[in-house]
Amino acid sequence: MKKDNKHVIKSVKPGSIAEELEIEAGDILISVNDQKINDIFDYQLLCEDEYVELLIRKPNGEEWVLEVEKDEDEDLGLEFESGLMDEYHSCRNKCIFCFIDQMPKGMRETLYFKDDDSRLSFLQGNYITLTNMSDEDIDRIIRFNLAPINISVQTTNKDLRCKMLHNRFAGDVLRYLDRLGEAQIEMNGQIVLCKGVNDGEELRRSIEDLSKYAPYMRSVSVVPAGITKYREGLYPLELFTKEEAGEVIDMIESYQKKLYDEHGIHFIHASDEFYILAGREFPEEERYDGYLQIENGVGMMRSFINEANERLDELEGDDRVREISFFSGKLAYPTMKKVSEKVMEKYPNIKVHSYELTNYFFGETITVTGLLTGHDIIDQLKDKELGEVLLIPENTLRSGETVFLDDVTLAELENDLQINTIIVKSRGNNLVDMLVGIETKGGDKEMQPYELEDMNHHHEC
Repeated sequence: MKKDNKHVIKSVKPGSIAEELEIEAGDILISVNDQKINDIFDYQLLCEDEYVELLIRKPNGEEWVLEVEKDEDEDLGLEFESGLMDEYHSCRNKCIFCFIDQMPKGMRETLYFKDDDSRLSFLQGNYITLTNMSDEDIDRIIRFNLAPINISVQTTNKDLRCKMLHNRFAGDVLRYLDRLGEAQIEMNGQIVLCKGVNDGEELRRSIEDLSKYAPYMRSVSVVPAGITKYREGLYPLELFTKEEAGEVIDMIESYQKKLYDEHGIHFIHASDEFYILAGREFPEEERYDGYLQIENGVGMMRSFINEANERLDELEGDDRVREISFFSGKLAYPTMKKVSEKVMEKYPNIKVHSYELTNYFFGETITVTGLLTGHDIIDQLKDKELGEVLLIPENTLRSGETVFLDDVTLAELENDLQINTIIVKSRGNNLVDMLVGIETKGGDKEMQPYELEDMNHHHEC
C-alpha cells in the first residue's frame, strides 16, 4: 500500500536493525534521509549508506525520527505491503496479438491486468514494450543499473511496430534501445511472430537491426503468437504451418553461427513451439547460451530432456510396484511421454498412465500445459485409469496456491476424480523422481512457463 509516498510496513525481519529500533508491522515509512520514496529502488538506493535517517509514523499518529548507523549495504529488515512500493504501470497498447484481449469474460479481475512496468522487468523478468517510458525512466534504469531489462520488440520497422501495438508512439521509443546499449545495460529481446505481419523479410530486418546491440543485448527469442477461440472483432491472425515453422527456424539458425563467431553468443533463438510444429529435434544445450530465455519457452524442452536423462542415468532400477498417472498439454506431451516410457523400461513393475489433454476452455490451438483449466482436466480424465496418484503440473496452479485458472480447487479435482494428487515441478528430474516415487532433489530454480499472470511478458507484451 502506498498513500502520498507513505509506505505501510507489512513485517519486520527477526533480529534485524528494524526490530532493534522497535519498528513494527503497521507502521508507515514517510521518508529516508528526508527524501520521498517513489518505489523499491529509491528505498534500496537511499538505504545503502552507512548512516540513514528514517521518518516513521506509528498507527497512533506519533512520528519517530530514527538514526541508523550500519554497515554499507546492510539490510534494515523491512518488508512492505507492496513489494514494488508503488502501483504497477499498466499497458497502454492494443497489440494485435495480445492474449489478454483473447480471454473470455467472467474470470478473476487480476487476470485482465496488462503490466508494462520496467521495474517488474528487472524484479520478475517481465517483458516491456518501452511505450510506457520517458527519458527520465531510461535515466533511472541506467542510474540504478536495472539489468537485465526484457523488451518486447516485435519488429524494428517503426511503422509496422505502431500498427502491431496500435500505438503511434511505439516506433519512436525504439530509440531507447540506443541509450541502453550505449550505457551497456544488459537486455533480452522478444519477437512475438505473427504470420504475414512481422515474419519473413521483416523478421530478417529485425534480427539484423537488433544484433547491432550485441553483446549487451544478450538474446532475442522468437515465439509464435498464441491464438485462442475468443478473437471475434480482433485482428485476423493465422497459425503457422509445419513448413512455415521450418522456414522460421532456418532463418534463425542461419544467423546463429555468424553471431556466435562475432560475439560469442548465438543471440537469436526460436521457441520450442516452432521446433515441435516443424517436427524437428531441439537444438543441443550449448546453443541456448545458458538458457537465458527458458521461462519464455526457449530451450525448456531440451533442458527437460537432459535433466530427465541425467536423473535416469543416476538410478539403477529395481522391482518396486507402482501405478501412477500424469497429464500434459499437447506441446510438451511427446517429450514427457518418452520420459515415462524410459522410466517403465528401467522399472518394469511401474505402470505410468499418460494423457494428452486438449484445451477446450481457450481453444484447441492453445497447447501449453500451464493454460489447462480444472474443468478441462476433470472432464478429460473422468473414468480414466489413474492408478494410485495423479501428478499435477505446478504451473497449472496459481502461484503459491492450489487453485486452477478457472478457480476450480485442487481439493475439488481430487473429489471429482476420486484420486490423490501430488504437485510436480516443471523439471525433467522432478518428473522422474515423482514417477519412481522417490523424494525430489531440491535446489534447482523452479520454472513456471506460461502462467496466465505472466502472459503480458511472455507471449503478449
